[in-house]
Amino acid sequence: MPTVTTKDGVSIFFKDWGPKDAQPIVFHHGWPLSSDDWDTQMLFFLQNGYRVVAHDRRGHGRSAQVSDGHDMDHYAADAFAVVEHLDLRNAVHIGHSTGGGEVARYVAKHGQPAGRVAKAVLVSAVPPLMLKTASNVDGVPLEVFDGFRKGTAEMRAQLFLDVAAGPFYGFNRGGANISQGVIQNWWRQGMMGSAKAHYDGIKAFSETDQSEDLKAITVPTLVLHGDDDQVVPIANAALKSIKLLKNGTLKVYPGYPHGMLTTHAEVINPDLLAFIKG
Repeated sequence: MPTVTTKDGVSIFFKDWGPKDAQPIVFHHGWPLSSDDWDTQMLFFLQNGYRVVAHDRRGHGRSAQVSDGHDMDHYAADAFAVVEHLDLRNAVHIGHSTGGGEVARYVAKHGQPAGRVAKAVLVSAVPPLMLKTASNVDGVPLEVFDGFRKGTAEMRAQLFLDVAAGPFYGFNRGGANISQGVIQNWWRQGMMGSAKAHYDGIKAFSETDQSEDLKAITVPTLVLHGDDDQVVPIANAALKSIKLLKNGTLKVYPGYPHGMLTTHAEVINPDLLAFIKG
């Protein structure tokens, strides 16, 4: 399996498909998944002539199940290790959910300073801050994330089934087109990863304030969000992020769920392509 070793000695698995002289698109997955979550997008963009790259976050998928470093700084640095290893330039970085936070931190701290990033896309992404605080009063209460921690620690396999079969893809909504394959694939990806990485990752995606990351980004940035996202509510995410981005474009999808990249790929993929080509 292709891997790169980070500066702190962590083995990161990655996929690198397509012509090496084509513009690269780098995909950053959400919690608690792996690069496999991007299969549909990677094949779509591969067929459109792009070089597509995706990695498994540390502790997730096929990357090393290390004890430490499950935070946005390490997530971004690990992504940069992959980018440097492959010498990717003029890259478009697309992140979903927690991966959107990873993209924001990567672009602000690594991609832009190194001159390696062309555009960014935040899909159903966690920035600027999910957690309810004194200054983020409409955020998600801490008890919700404590529930995720409890479920991860005590019955991770059941939690992952419940999330995939319920709010993630909107399968708990009346009239939803429920796919058992999608549910099982989400569960499969999650259970490949480390319980420690998943447990620590909850704090990373919920408590990291990325307002300054967003303010620092100057490259064209597309923000996509469904207005029926039950995992990362749009009012506390995309609608705030767009106000902090210097060069951002917001597109809202009525009725779409958190996992809209899977449930509505036939709509989202062409929109992504149009932005990248534009």
